[in-house]
Amino acid sequence: MRKLKIQMQLSIDGFVAGPNGEMDWMTWNWGDDIKKYVIDLTGSIDCILLGGHMPAGFIPYWESVAADPANPEYPFGKIMCDTPKVVFTKTMEKSLWDNTVLAKGDIAKEVNQIKVQTGKDIIAYGGANFASNLIKYNLIDEYHLFINPTAIGNGMTIFKEIEQNLNLKLVKATPFDCGIVVLRYQPAIN
Repeated sequence: MRKLKIQMQLSIDGFVAGPNGEMDWMTWNWGDDIKKYVIDLTGSIDCILLGGHMPAGFIPYWESVAADPANPEYPFGKIMCDTPKVVFTKTMEKSLWDNTVLAKGDIAKEVNQIKVQTGKDIIAYGGANFASNLIKYNLIDEYHLFINPTAIGNGMTIFKEIEQNLNLKLVKATPFDCGIVVLRYQPAIN
């Protein structure tokens, strides 16, 4: 069965966005070391899952990057555009983007159907609600939490839907020159 990995940026106090969705606290002066980590992570996948609010900014941004070979992010932009995407939505009627399909049913059922398909692993990007639902239904096999060196005091969390303790096993902690530490976890097996 394919693994579902999630890549999320968090503040040091555990928020993925400010109370109104602010993301101005994120560290973006990434060096080659963290860029290589992300390239290696996405090298193991052949499907991207996106929450319903994510594609409006995510897909057009990476399409513009992939259209400009002079852009330093061009290789990663090509990966993001060329990789098939599934958008989980209750409101969209049709996909507005190439290489993208909509999933409108039960999230657990839809994700599990994708996980049993033949292929490489899957990565999820999304907002707090989408990630919270993936966590709630125990769909994530590997967490890649990018801990930014900033505390914001209040905001949105991805752990708001858990109904009991979520026990994770630390696989690796990797510090990067920009100040971000990536914590890689897997669900703990009791």
